[in-house]
Amino acid sequence: QVQLVESGGGFVQAGGSLRLSCVASTTITTLNSMQWYRQAPGKQRELVASISVRDDINYADAVKGRFTISRDNAKNTVYLQMNSLKPEDTAVYYCKARNWSGRDYWGQGTQVTVSS
Repeated sequence: QVQLVESGGGFVQAGGSLRLSCVASTTITTLNSMQWYRQAPGKQRELVASISVRDDINYADAVKGRFTISRDNAKNTVYLQMNSLKPEDTAVYYCKARNWSGRDYWGQGTQVTVSS
């Protein structure tokens, strides 16, 4: 069982920045990959960014050039640096980990609100 705890969400004005953190209860180098998702009110949850154990990184088109996913293996933590935030980035952001068996583990989510 992998537990994930997100933090760093909050309220920010458009153009501002936030950094989200996701701390895992296990050594993240033993996981296949980790992702950040988000879900806005009335919308489906969508993939924002992913990073594999080999450091393959992918971003959703909507956040390319503004968001950066990274990790600190020593701290078992994955980050999402969010710059140039827009009101449409408002959502609950979730961290997800996938193990080598394909099982997914989710965090509880952290709210990000961007005002115009």
